Amino acid sequence: MDVHGARAQAVRSAVQAELDAVLARQRAVLAEVAPETEPLVDAVADLVAGGKRLRPAFCTAGYRAAGGQDGAVEARVGAALELFQAAALIHDDVMDGSDTRRGMPALHRRFGDLHATSGWSGSCERFGEAAAILAGDLCLSWSDEALAGCGAETERLASARLVFDRMRTQLMAGQYLDVLEQASGGAPEGADERAMRVLRWKSAKYTVEHPLLIGAALAGADPAQREALSAYGLPLGEAFQLRDDVLGVFGDPAVTGKPAGDDLREGKRTMLVALAAQGAGAEDADLLTSLLGAPDLDDAGVAALQDLIRRTGSLAAVEDLIDDLVARSRAALATAPVTEEAREDLERLVGIATARTA
Repeated sequence: MDVHGARAQAVRSAVQAELDAVLARQRAVLAEVAPETEPLVDAVADLVAGGKRLRPAFCTAGYRAAGGQDGAVEARVGAALELFQAAALIHDDVMDGSDTRRGMPALHRRFGDLHATSGWSGSCERFGEAAAILAGDLCLSWSDEALAGCGAETERLASARLVFDRMRTQLMAGQYLDVLEQASGGAPEGADERAMRVLRWKSAKYTVEHPLLIGAALAGADPAQREALSAYGLPLGEAFQLRDDVLGVFGDPAVTGKPAGDDLREGKRTMLVALAAQGAGAEDADLLTSLLGAPDLDDAGVAALQDLIRRTGSLAAVEDLIDDLVARSRAALATAPVTEEAREDLERLVGIATARTA
């Protein structure tokens, strides 16, 4: 393992240790209420165990790029970002009706199963969704506590808080745009612009740009550093989400942790779908309309949609767009006013965020 890999592993380990500490404290708080609340903490603990820790990695990169050196601050803010990510995933899975997350049952399915095996009255589905929403709300609360207690000096924490609060609000707006697009059906005209708008506000900014800026603010970054990190971070975040969309349709379930074609069953209006709709002839357009979003979509239906996406040139166009966004990100990084060590770490993160197999 090279020095950059070792540093990345150290960040992941420190963030996991902080998450474990946060959950241990919250487990004690909930135990004062009732022992029956323990499954809430167990479910969150399972969800936040492991992973690439992309958001903490970008936050740490922004922090160190601006001269930050306190590892404890990095770990605590990284834990705050992971808890916010957990809240977003839990709620997203409820909205999408997803069955799995990271190779495990989604939280609403997990609690629905608990209801069923316990023989309780009422709807398993309603109970599962209610419990998952509450678990997500707890993660939001714990995320806020983790940031507030990160140990950064007051003025810098206040600056980071502005970015953190904006990130959370804008992600919720992006989530709404996503469900709105699925509900409204969206005409093919302008679908690519709407898809880019959704991925920018639902994912790109809070995955890369905002964590970078939170870290930079905690280190007292100057305006030039913040501007450069944004110029690097936003196109990379967009490339990350486009890659995630490709993996959501064509990825290996053993790697992605979700069934192949899950995004197609959920009817997600991604850039792949938008460009396929714009490039489809009448027959393909009918096929796309009839299959996209079908909850009982089988493997044959997934394969038919995969073929359509390839045939219309949508997949190739998205791959070209990813390459263009990565090039823009690297161009911004080349002139960014950061240390060479920070530049090397940020360059390494480009590859991790846009890998074709993870």
